[in-house]
Amino acid sequence: MKQKTIASAEEMYELGAFYARNAQRGDVFALVGELGAGKTQWSQGFVREICPTGQVSSPTFSILNEYREGMIPVFHFDFYRLNHADELLSLGWDEYLEEEGIVLCEWANLFPELIPAHACWIEIRHQPDGTRSISEVEKTTLELGSFKIT
Repeated sequence: MKQKTIASAEEMYELGAFYARNAQRGDVFALVGELGAGKTQWSQGFVREICPTGQVSSPTFSILNEYREGMIPVFHFDFYRLNHADELLSLGWDEYLEEEGIVLCEWANLFPELIPAHACWIEIRHQPDGTRSISEVEKTTLELGSFKIT
């Protein structure tokens, strides 16, 4: 998928599930988009596909939710509340990347220097008609600053 238009939260959830069905151990998904774009909905579909019995919630306040009960562990990060890369590193970021699991990062654009080169960058944008456009993009083509929290 290079670009897709999503018309509902259910479609966003299903798109996350689609990615999960094709994911492998060691994959990293870097999600970028404005507040309310659908990053968490995508992540919930992804996690639920791999860990069907897991209680999936947003890690906005906890920064990290771990789902180890599925066929592959999933580590779901939300960088929104972090101010410095050191905060992420102190949570064991590097260790999670080395585990035999999958890493999902919401607000990945806040610390792009910590995202591995092999990551799949997914940009979600609000459209004027209420839909969302989802694109797989190269890190170098992202307008990382346009999403940065100041």
